[in-house]
Amino acid sequence: MQVFQSALIDALLDTLKVLPILYLAYLLVAYLSHAKSASFTKFLNKSKGAGPAVGAFLGCVPQCGFSSVMADLYSRRAITLGTLFAVFIATSDEAIPIMIASPNFIVDLLILLGLKIVFAIIFGYVVDFVLKLFERKKVPYQAQPILAEEFEHLHDHCGACHSHHDNKSHCSTKNIFLDALHHSLNIALYIFIATLLINIVVESVGLEGLTSWFGGNVYIQILLAAVIGLIPNCASSVFLVELYTSGGIAFSAMFAGLCAGAGVGLVILFTKNRGKIKLLENLAIVGLFYVFGVVAGIVVSLFY
Repeated sequence: MQVFQSALIDALLDTLKVLPILYLAYLLVAYLSHAKSASFTKFLNKSKGAGPAVGAFLGCVPQCGFSSVMADLYSRRAITLGTLFAVFIATSDEAIPIMIASPNFIVDLLILLGLKIVFAIIFGYVVDFVLKLFERKKVPYQAQPILAEEFEHLHDHCGACHSHHDNKSHCSTKNIFLDALHHSLNIALYIFIATLLINIVVESVGLEGLTSWFGGNVYIQILLAAVIGLIPNCASSVFLVELYTSGGIAFSAMFAGLCAGAGVGLVILFTKNRGKIKLLENLAIVGLFYVFGVVAGIVVSLFY
């Protein structure tokens, strides 16, 4: 019971910390999809080529709010898969505030952010390029433009649309605050559940039990750190950073784990991108995401 209470409190605090960023991100998208839907969809259709670059910088924002929002957007095919990967790879969750709190690791933090942006952009464009090669003989994955009226359903429906059938006149800018709040709370619920489960495991096993998995071989550390990074919770990024700052793992191992860590973005991907075929797609994304994290860690280990 004591373990559960501690895990519950931590889960509530973690969820409350990410909620403001989620709300602001969804408020921006709600505004664009309601008031500026025509111009924003035109921008999306014309600037998908810049998606991975934009996504890399958005992902660097502390917390995992943008990875959650982008996973939602990808499920609607409003962004490319490469953009999603760029955001996921660039996401560092709690790593940034933790390392800022330790002045001795500021340089490491700057190197970490710089490398994550570079790898996020490279991997993002590689994914989109490869997809285009495979799709030349098939129906293009992102060939059909997103229509403004379709993008208005990015959040399923705003509260007014639910109660007034399909009358789009009710989906006005007056509702964007409730719309953003509705979706933020919806995503926050998933975050809370995932965080609670992870916290129970951490509280039960303990950090010492988890650190015993790592050995002295940097490549084994990279492989294991990438697995830890996939855990959809800020606890994984905290754990990896604490391990690194205490000398438990190499910088390259921490980097691999943080590159493979998208916070709760993966949870949102599985909950929003639903269906039998999409489940296989999600699993493939997770597998490729893990490979990217390992490759990034190995490359960094060669010079840092």
